[in-house]
Amino acid sequence: MANVLSDLQVTPVGGASAVLGEGPYWIPSESALLWVDIGAGLLHRTEIPAGTTTSTELGQISAVFPAQGGGVLYAGGHQVILRESLTGPASDGPASDGPASGGPASGGYTDRIVAVAPAHPTVRFNDGAVDPAGRVWIGSMHEGETRPLGTLYRLDPSPGPSSRYEAVLTPVARRAVVSNGLAWSPDGTRMYYADSPTRRLDVFDYDLASGQATGRRVLADLSAYDGFPDGLTVDGEGYVWVCMWDGAAIRRFTPAGSLDAVVPVPVARPTSVAFGGADMGDLFVTTASIDLTPAQLAAQPLAGRLLQLRPGPVGLPATTTQAILPA
Repeated sequence: MANVLSDLQVTPVGGASAVLGEGPYWIPSESALLWVDIGAGLLHRTEIPAGTTTSTELGQISAVFPAQGGGVLYAGGHQVILRESLTGPASDGPASDGPASGGPASGGYTDRIVAVAPAHPTVRFNDGAVDPAGRVWIGSMHEGETRPLGTLYRLDPSPGPSSRYEAVLTPVARRAVVSNGLAWSPDGTRMYYADSPTRRLDVFDYDLASGQATGRRVLADLSAYDGFPDGLTVDGEGYVWVCMWDGAAIRRFTPAGSLDAVVPVPVARPTSVAFGGADMGDLFVTTASIDLTPAQLAAQPLAGRLLQLRPGPVGLPATTTQAILPA
């Protein structure tokens, strides 16, 4: 077993700073990381190791994934949108004014809505993930973070030609308050999930062939730790890494649910985490500056920045699977 190294050096990557950074997603073929700023409605693409970041204004965005066949799939508000570039890489280029229902968008893009969730004035999409088979999962949250109005959805094929959109969002877990981190075990038989206010890490039994998630249960009770579980990932040995919002740390849990290691970070609000780099040994951490006081911001100069460290364990190649649109 690869143990987490002590005295880890945490360094900022590039110059972009986010209000609410989220959703890091490593693209091995491009040595680049996609991530989002929910608070500013921005999609970022950061080149590694150069740190050069290209930003695209989308208005509403909470999660993004590279799509098989080109382009990026992203969730914003209550819509799932495929953005395809007419002139180059999907995440490059000038900002647009937001998604369109179809046809060219500014900057040489086509934006196509592929699925929608029921609209609600206080509910929006939040975190999402792609399973090892390329299947897309997206959760929603109550913006006030108090009411169980969120849902964890699976993106499925449209029921037929009469449907307006080519895919549907199938509810799998209802009554979430803040649907958050998702990840799968190395063999694809388990799906890990966090609804942040519950202060739990849950696990489902997972059928990778069908995408069925059943038998939800508590894997680890996190209520004794500072903060709330946010984004998460799984490493090559099946251990689960959980960012703790307002906990200034990332916690690593065994597949049995016991705490294995704690990685302190120099910000109170780490939001999500992804392995990447040439050897999948870099750990990228998105962070937030939202709602911090001036004194807190002064004490946390890296709040909102993209962070990088090398913890020892390495990531799963399956975590870089491209999103496959249902056919």
